[in-house]
Amino acid sequence: MIAIFDFGSQYSHLIARRIHELGAVARFYSYETTADKLLADGIKGIIFSGGPASIYNRGAPRPAKEIFALGLPILGICYGQQLLADYLGGKVEHGDRHEYGATTVKLVGNDPLLAGLNPVEEVWMSHGDRISLPAECRIIASSENSPHAAFHVDHLYGIQWHPEVSHTASGKKLLGNFISLCGCEKNLNPVSMIDSLVKLIREEVGEERVIIGLSGGIDSSVATALCAKAIGGQLSAVYIDTGLMRAGESDVVERVARKFGPRFLRINAQKRFLSRLAGIVDPEQKRHVIGEEFIRLFEEVARDEQATFLAQGTIFPDIIESGGQNNQAALIKSHHNVGALPKKMEFRGIIEPLKYMYKDEVRNLARQLGLSRTLIDRQPFPGPGLAIRIIGEVTEERLDLLRQADSILRAEIEQTDLTDQLWQWFAVLLTNKSTAVKGDQRGYGYIIAIRMVESKEAMTARFSRPDWDLLARLSTKIVNELPAISRVVYDITNKPPATIEWE
Repeated sequence: MIAIFDFGSQYSHLIARRIHELGAVARFYSYETTADKLLADGIKGIIFSGGPASIYNRGAPRPAKEIFALGLPILGICYGQQLLADYLGGKVEHGDRHEYGATTVKLVGNDPLLAGLNPVEEVWMSHGDRISLPAECRIIASSENSPHAAFHVDHLYGIQWHPEVSHTASGKKLLGNFISLCGCEKNLNPVSMIDSLVKLIREEVGEERVIIGLSGGIDSSVATALCAKAIGGQLSAVYIDTGLMRAGESDVVERVARKFGPRFLRINAQKRFLSRLAGIVDPEQKRHVIGEEFIRLFEEVARDEQATFLAQGTIFPDIIESGGQNNQAALIKSHHNVGALPKKMEFRGIIEPLKYMYKDEVRNLARQLGLSRTLIDRQPFPGPGLAIRIIGEVTEERLDLLRQADSILRAEIEQTDLTDQLWQWFAVLLTNKSTAVKGDQRGYGYIIAIRMVESKEAMTARFSRPDWDLLARLSTKIVNELPAISRVVYDITNKPPATIEWE
């Protein structure tokens, strides 16, 4: 594997993404990780990410010097390059000129890291510091503002630009060269990935029993299929009906789940969740309440099942948005299965076989595992369910209204060809009200917002531009069939700046 030391760059997650696309495996590590840990994990190379800090600032994050002495190839990107320069006795200082955005660099000589690149390359820079290096370092690329834009000495490679972003023309080629320098095989594919994940699950669990939280979505379903393949009869799949699902969805989940093989348990906890959510309007508080209630229920089931491990279908975007990628990352929103977990849990450990994967990678695994097309193509649905699609307090009346509006929306979309291009489409209930005119009388009802987005991995998304007649038809049906709804609006915000879900 390639170890990624993440120093807080907004692009860090893309490094792992690109390495996976190239057929190798990447894992994130704290910069405080010891050399012994890396050796024990069989790490073949290390990447130091970029980050917002400057190496000359007090308290700037630094790995232990023993990491540099391992002899493993290290690629320093942006801030990571500064770390290498500082370690080698170079100088890092605030630059007179900054480089942000597209820049051209010129290659100097031939170096295996840059093999196959053009003599002049367009790259993406994002830095305000500049470095100078000792004489033993060989400069392998330069730009107008960064004469030491890339260098190489022994097993250390430093580059000022970001090869992981799509704006760097040959960035993927550069990362592929580094993987080769590390001696990593580029044979990662759904088959080898399944074999590797199954082996890791077996090694971690041993003879212990495991319960897995099965929501019916693609992530938890793939995680369940992997765990079933790895430990068979040691696994119990647990579906908790929170009362926050879409119309008829719990019965569908149960029908599909019973085909997976492991022991299946359905826990009806609708009243329990609704009671806990009473009076809560803040979305982060909702997520934390739901996350804690899930865990407490899983703990109760685990005692009955004599299970010591909990497995989850956590994927990488959940970790990123929950601020759990590293201790310097920003919290966007706490996913109920990551940032909203309670600090104290009874489980010996949590198994998350998909936590470094993106949604499209999970879908590829699902195809290889032979899961149904209906499940693979199911649009993502948040773990907290409709609770975070009601802006404000969650009540039975509001849940019922939202379910009906969502059913109308889904039925209409499924009759079009939009299902092949949309990532998600859903309704949101706004709990402030709007004046209406119905039957020559004044109305005063809730507002429904419709959200349709297109995406590949959910890290970015653009709002869809459906036919106006479709939107008009949706608005008419929702307002006419649901007297408590007075107005329908359409969300035209991309991600970023918005998130896909409203809360």
